[in-house]
Amino acid sequence: MLIARRALAAWPLLPALARAQEGRPLRLLVGFPPGSAADASARVIAPALGAALGQTVVIENRPGAGSSIAAEQAARAAPDGTTLFLGSVANTINASLARDLPFDFQRDFAPVAPLVTIPNILVVHPAVEATTVAEFLALARRDSSGLFYASSGVGTAPHLSGELFNLLAPARMTHVPYPGSGQAVTDLLAGRVGVMFSPASTVLPHVRAGRLRALASTGAGRTAAAPELPTMIEAGLPGFESAVWFGLLAPAATPRPVIERLAAAAQRAMADAQTRAALAQQGFDMLEGGPEALARHIAAETAKWARVVEASGARAN
Repeated sequence: MLIARRALAAWPLLPALARAQEGRPLRLLVGFPPGSAADASARVIAPALGAALGQTVVIENRPGAGSSIAAEQAARAAPDGTTLFLGSVANTINASLARDLPFDFQRDFAPVAPLVTIPNILVVHPAVEATTVAEFLALARRDSSGLFYASSGVGTAPHLSGELFNLLAPARMTHVPYPGSGQAVTDLLAGRVGVMFSPASTVLPHVRAGRLRALASTGAGRTAAAPELPTMIEAGLPGFESAVWFGLLAPAATPRPVIERLAAAAQRAMADAQTRAALAQQGFDMLEGGPEALARHIAAETAKWARVVEASGARAN
């Protein structure tokens, strides 16, 4: 009853809070560095979101710990609608991968809206003697001790995609984490690592230039960004499915009317034709829905990756 009375007492203040937000800059915290898929999507969406809100949206990159550094900062921000977090599959992985996180991803955030998804692409350096998934599977099963796979950090989707491959192949590729996708791809191009499960937007330009070889995509179906690529399932690895996705979240105590205002603006931004075209050009597929849709997606992804983490024995450093 006390909570209910407080909520009712605060209700008349909410319109004033909404008016106070208008015109103030909105921070969008991104847990990955410039050049990453997260950053690329945020920089396309931010102008449209700002236009829908009547506010300037300022992107702040806070990379590290598989997006957990930015998540912690966002969780502790004032719940006034002026700080948003670009949540991702990495956060649902970290929920079980890292046991000592200073926040709970489902408890400490209020979902606002799902945004985009993009499959990972299994790419190899041209020196790797495999042109198909079947050949790569044979190589990995024969001797994977010399196969090093890069990721954009411990707990990210590229990391756990590699662990999922190790489980299903089975194989024992060695994980090499980097602070972000840009650094990982740089070493992949140089041949210092041979393999990566990378967001399509990050590696397809290098594939088309002949600097990397793409073997398959990791989504449930073929990606519009590279429809010629088979999925991992089609290519002979049943049960292999992983994708990178991004959604907007706010601190948990953000009032519901503020969440609804932000969600409506996000949906208007994602309906903008120019925004959709720019995202599609980079290989992103659109997600639909509001706070409830994102909450359901987060719950399902958290349960899925918990099973992978437990089976693989993977742990954050």
